[in-house]
Amino acid sequence: MASQPLQSSTFESLLPKLLTVLELTRKTELTGTTQQSKQELLHATNDFKESLSRAKEMANVLPGGELLIEEQDEIIAMLERLKEKKSQQLAEFSEQELTTANHTQQVQMEIDSTASTPA
Repeated sequence: MASQPLQSSTFESLLPKLLTVLELTRKTELTGTTQQSKQELLHATNDFKESLSRAKEMANVLPGGELLIEEQDEIIAMLERLKEKKSQQLAEFSEQELTTANHTQQVQMEIDSTASTPA
């Protein structure tokens, strides 16, 4: 199960299935219990329970699920600080002047003047 990708449809189907169970329960309260309504409710309830079980299994194998909320918050805060530091370093680096182009031109001029000077 851990190698399978997360299927959001499993989670998206939970609410409609729960609503079906609730609607059937309400229907049996209003109209009375029949064998057919019992079967429909049983089928809907089992379908919801199976989907919920599948969703729990999928959630349990997600990476990072072993961390507490506080630990996750600490990691997120640390990553945000790291991101801010890297952004600041990048901004400082982009503000620096590039002197290599000027230096290269000066060296080229020195070579040219040396080459054109009679010996």
